[in-house]
Amino acid sequence: MLHQLVQLKLNTYDYLHDRWEGPRVIKFISNTVIFAFFAGLLIVLLENMGLVIPYLPAHNAFFAIELAFNVLLIFEALGLIFLIPHSVADAVGKQFEIISLLLLRDAFKEFGHYVGELSWDTKFLIDMLPVVSDAFGAILLFLITGLFYKAQKHIRITRNQEEQEGFIRVKKLLSIYLALSFIGLGIYDIVTAYQTHKFIYSMKLFYNLLIFSDIFILLFSLRYTTKYYNLFRYSSFALATIFLRLTLSAPAYFNVLMAILAGLMVLLVTYIYNKLIAKVTEDIDVHHAD
Repeated sequence: MLHQLVQLKLNTYDYLHDRWEGPRVIKFISNTVIFAFFAGLLIVLLENMGLVIPYLPAHNAFFAIELAFNVLLIFEALGLIFLIPHSVADAVGKQFEIISLLLLRDAFKEFGHYVGELSWDTKFLIDMLPVVSDAFGAILLFLITGLFYKAQKHIRITRNQEEQEGFIRVKKLLSIYLALSFIGLGIYDIVTAYQTHKFIYSMKLFYNLLIFSDIFILLFSLRYTTKYYNLFRYSSFALATIFLRLTLSAPAYFNVLMAILAGLMVLLVTYIYNKLIAKVTEDIDVHHAD
């Protein structure tokens, strides 16, 4: 019975993953984001016409962009969940993608407060500094993420194909549980928004789950390898997730600083790891030649 339940969850993951990467889902995501954008524009238009919408606070003109980005981030988080069984490194890269999009969203959101007549005084220039920080921070993360993906060398830590398939099955089960948790958080956000008339984005709590998931994968990987450089690599990725989690609650400037430090850390670890792997491979070749 337990085996059948586990197999059902694995089949569910495979089914959802195959559909997720299909053209229909891609079109659905695009259409949903566009719908959210125009829905946001309609809400702002109705408010500007003096029509009060129940349960909704007043919004500025950039609310449509913020809403579209929020919907896009939901799909990006789901994409991150499906990446975990394939590669921990790719999942970490996806987290940097999400944080960079969050920074862009925050920049749009803050800039929307200054739409209309602008007074280029000292106060306005000072108020704009966090916006500039988020925007250029997102650009730096965009660069770091690209370099991180390019530097990756996917070398499996298992000794044979059977162990590799077992490791992947465990990560698929973890992805299913994360997906259920993500859906549960989404339902909680909707219910809370209805009760309080204020939408609370649970991305912080979701990142907490990602941290514990990374730690679990690290501990479970001990079944297959105890090599120091593999353990250090996984541990650094988990630590980077913690840094990224801190960016969600950090004040202006520090959020960008934490994200960039996390990015530079994984880049440095990846560079060192690649050098170590190349050295180990070279030593093995020399040993075989002798």
